[in-house]
Amino acid sequence: MNIKEQVYQSKILIVDDNPVNVSLLQQILNINGYVNIESSCDPTSVIPLYKKNHYDLILLDLNMPVMDGFAVMAQLSEYIKEDYLPVIVITAMTDHDVCTRSLSMGARDFINKPFDHMEVSHRIFNMLEVRVLYKQHYEQEKILEQKVKDRTMLLEESNLDMVRRLGQASEHRDNETGMHIIRMSIACEKLARAMGLDDQFAQNMLEASPLHDLGKIGIPDNVLLKKGKLNDDEWIIMKTHTTIGFDLLKNHASEIVALAQSIALNHHEKWDGSGYPGGLKGDEIPIEARIASICDVFDALTSARPYKKPWPVEDVTVFIKENSGSHFDPQITDIFIQIIPELVILRKQYSD
Repeated sequence: MNIKEQVYQSKILIVDDNPVNVSLLQQILNINGYVNIESSCDPTSVIPLYKKNHYDLILLDLNMPVMDGFAVMAQLSEYIKEDYLPVIVITAMTDHDVCTRSLSMGARDFINKPFDHMEVSHRIFNMLEVRVLYKQHYEQEKILEQKVKDRTMLLEESNLDMVRRLGQASEHRDNETGMHIIRMSIACEKLARAMGLDDQFAQNMLEASPLHDLGKIGIPDNVLLKKGKLNDDEWIIMKTHTTIGFDLLKNHASEIVALAQSIALNHHEKWDGSGYPGGLKGDEIPIEARIASICDVFDALTSARPYKKPWPVEDVTVFIKENSGSHFDPQITDIFIQIIPELVILRKQYSD
């Protein structure tokens, strides 16, 4: 359908308390080929009619009882903030102040009484042509916007998959499973949301936390895969996986990677300062690391490993409560306990 055809298909509302004026305008519009014309002699009906039909043009008389045209335009302005709705004022008044006030309230043009058929036809067509072009542009913008959203979502999903795969590479080296990475990262997101942190931070936690143990890639097999207890020297080497992960992720502009770097370095810090590598205490530990720490411990303890059986959820809950204020941030612990039922369901969804 070309622009001219769209113009004649446009939805038009005539509002005038004088039925004679309404009839004359309808005749002019009909003669010119417009097919979607409605009218009302009651100005209070404009908003209900507009909300129902979303007109492309309103022909509006100014001088009406109960509610004048200015009041109608004031009401309309609340509903068309994001839209371009041509309002053509019908008036016998030519006062400069009236014209200025009408334009300031949203009127796009004027039709003077008595009507000049040719003038009316041209003014209405011109206004509707602009309306059609606006709608076309708006629809194109919406299509492009959706395409950008779709591509962005696809890119985010791809990035998350790559991050998880990289995280899984480190986990596989010490007999962890890929499901641990997924469960732990989703738990971080859920906990962040439960804490009332903003959506973007929670999403970033989902994407960054899979790299918390990336540094294990740099730990020698004789230490990382040792079945027995590590001696003092081996434990010193094992603890360097935090700084190795930090080094692997540094000097990157991405907000996600910066968050992953912080988590990799600090997720073994403890609330009482007894953790590593920096011996940070309390709020010195970045919030992202405090979140990752409790989620990592919960999933590790409830998971089976070659060297241990999974702990029952009840026992892990007791352990976390007992370590609140020493290992874990007490406030985060209280919130974490509340979401444990969700994490139990999560474990069933992503079982090893």
